[in-house]
Amino acid sequence: MGMLKKFKNIEIDWDMEPADAVAYYLEWGNTGYGGSYENRVRSKSDVSNYFIVYNWEEKPKVCLVRRNSEGAEDLACLVVPDEIGRRFQREVGHNKGVYPINKEIRGWLEREIYA
Repeated sequence: MGMLKKFKNIEIDWDMEPADAVAYYLEWGNTGYGGSYENRVRSKSDVSNYFIVYNWEEKPKVCLVRRNSEGAEDLACLVVPDEIGRRFQREVGHNKGVYPINKEIRGWLEREIYA
């Protein structure tokens, strides 16, 4: 599972959520949506690296995303460990979709990257 270790030196925005990323980058810093990001995107070189959870399949998958105003790229994707994944799915009511990481998933990711 050491595939995340190669990202230990990039800046990760642990608080960025999917809705924030869309409003911030696709709307070029539209801060009127109620998000927590006050700085505006100034150019295509403004970039964020953040994690999201894809809960479309039997097991949730977490992806490290790099986004700028031109689009998003998945840098790495991992299936969430079984127990953590089951708890996450219960937390979201077993609904399919794209979600922000929760505290437990963040702890797992930090151990995978920095341990």
